[in-house]
Amino acid sequence: MLTVDFDRFGVLPGERVLDMGCGAGRHAFELYRRGADVVALDQNTSDLAEVAVMFEAMAAEGQVPTGSSAATVEGDALALPFDDGEFDRIIAAEILEHIPDDRTAMEELFRVLKPGGVLAVTVPRWFAEKVNWALSDAYHEVEGGHVRIYKESELRGRLEHVGFVVDGRSFAHALHSPYWWLKCAVGVDNDTHPLVTAYHRVLVWDIMKAPALTRTADRLLNPVVAKSVVVYCHKPA
Repeated sequence: MLTVDFDRFGVLPGERVLDMGCGAGRHAFELYRRGADVVALDQNTSDLAEVAVMFEAMAAEGQVPTGSSAATVEGDALALPFDDGEFDRIIAAEILEHIPDDRTAMEELFRVLKPGGVLAVTVPRWFAEKVNWALSDAYHEVEGGHVRIYKESELRGRLEHVGFVVDGRSFAHALHSPYWWLKCAVGVDNDTHPLVTAYHRVLVWDIMKAPALTRTADRLLNPVVAKSVVVYCHKPA
């Protein structure tokens, strides 16, 4: 399930691209399929091991263009283990809301991006996230959980403060907001509640089949109740 709009992000074969805070690797896998030289960075060694296995499987099954590469790196967003200007493009998806010192993380993203390079940042959207926090303390008061709720204007301002030029934004995953509201209402760990399981089946159907009904509903609802906002920006040349 991708949050970044890859047509808008505009990755090209052979470009060196960082997925900072890659998690389970969803964006890194799409970058690899499109022929980028991908670096997937995270602090979670278990996630990185699984991402590395998937990279190998994709290459073995011929899912990636000849000449593209993929690597996993364990590292800290506050001290990225890369040279200045090393990457053509960077994705930082659903990670900054976990980092208390987000300014340093943004400065590091700016440092390792080439002049003229493109950054896509995704965070939970303010309204949908505010409802989650109101319904459940357990949703965010966990180790490594969300430490802030960004307003879009705040996120844009912080990125601009470290030097990025903001080019625009998009919204994603409106259908996922009610799912998390349900989870927060009945207990974030209560995966067997009938409403939660029923809604989860709808989401799986949407992800696997992409039917016109749910895709249209998601597109129409995104401006109102999107789960995530994506901010696209670049480092001045």
